[in-house]
Amino acid sequence: MKAIIQRVQSGSVSVGGKMIAEIESGLVILLGVGPDDTEIEADKLALKLAQMRIFPDDNGKMNLSLLDVDGEALVVPQFTLFADTRKGHRPSFVHAGPPEIARPLTDYFASALRNLGVSTGQGEFGAHMLVEIQNDGPVTIEVEV
Repeated sequence: MKAIIQRVQSGSVSVGGKMIAEIESGLVILLGVGPDDTEIEADKLALKLAQMRIFPDDNGKMNLSLLDVDGEALVVPQFTLFADTRKGHRPSFVHAGPPEIARPLTDYFASALRNLGVSTGQGEFGAHMLVEIQNDGPVTIEVEV
């Protein structure tokens, strides 16, 4: 399981011109699921991201977690995180988890964040989405479990 996380002041996702999820301060999580990923990886990643200290404390140091700042999360499924670009000019996605694995694990991951106390919105699996991100910092981190 792979994620690109961005600390944001706000984020939203729209499908077909309709906003389906929106958050204020927190994390936008672009989530890629691999073919061998399970709920174990989803739980590990959810806990790691909820506790990752990337929000500023009173001294401006990245010392606080999503839970500490009562931040929100927006989970956006993104199979393109598994792009293989080593050959040619067209990425291959053969290393991405198939929809029958990735869709339920994406939902499970979002639920795991909610169970940790993080208010969590979601993009729509398999849809063409427009994602708006107001990156704060900017802080962008790649995480893999």
